[in-house]
Amino acid sequence: MDFFINFFNLVLYQPLFNLLILIYLYLPGRDFGVAVIVLTLLTRVIFYPLGAKAIKSQKDLSELQPKIKEIQEKYKDDKQRQSKALMELYQKEKINPLSGCLPLLIQLPILIALFQVFWRGFQPEQMVNLYSFVPFPGQIELTFLGILNLSVPSLGLAVLAGILQFFQTKMITPHQKSGGGQKKKAPDFSQLMQKQMLYFFPIFTVFILWRLPSAIALYWLVTSIFSIGQQYLILRKKKI
Repeated sequence: MDFFINFFNLVLYQPLFNLLILIYLYLPGRDFGVAVIVLTLLTRVIFYPLGAKAIKSQKDLSELQPKIKEIQEKYKDDKQRQSKALMELYQKEKINPLSGCLPLLIQLPILIALFQVFWRGFQPEQMVNLYSFVPFPGQIELTFLGILNLSVPSLGLAVLAGILQFFQTKMITPHQKSGGGQKKKAPDFSQLMQKQMLYFFPIFTVFILWRLPSAIALYWLVTSIFSIGQQYLILRKKKI
């Protein structure tokens, strides 16, 4: 266990910690909140291709839900035939149902490391993680624009992050067409799950960020804004 902890600190935590310190030191005005924003944008730009791939896969899979539902209804009593038909559908549409998750899993250790950087803070005992070429920053003012203390929770940032999380999820949620004069069908499980996740994730986001240092909420907020912009560009290209 110690090996993995040391590996995590050496490969992920320390590089991100030192990068944030460098950005803070050489950024005009030495605003910690702006440094967090710059670091967040750098990581999102680096992982832009992976994020784009995940967005495309999630959207393609959501648009395929009517056909998936049709196959599930047709072969509801034959799971083996159902699985075979679904695989044939994925092959025909050239969609990997797991491709939307893999890029996110690859990014997960980076996200955890960033959370650790903000969570552990920048007390003198953490400065042992500085590289030899990184100057000692002295006392770091953990504020954003000289107003918001990023070392303590912020309900405002948490709520704003939750709202943006809602719009981010809604962008890739397929629109349900009204049935008009058709007979109402029983609620579809996948549709119910999509609706629950649409509202659950933002509420869960607010609940979690409300209790954490607001530097994490700021990171989450900037990530959501970047992701919304990325989704807009990618989904717009798909419509053209």
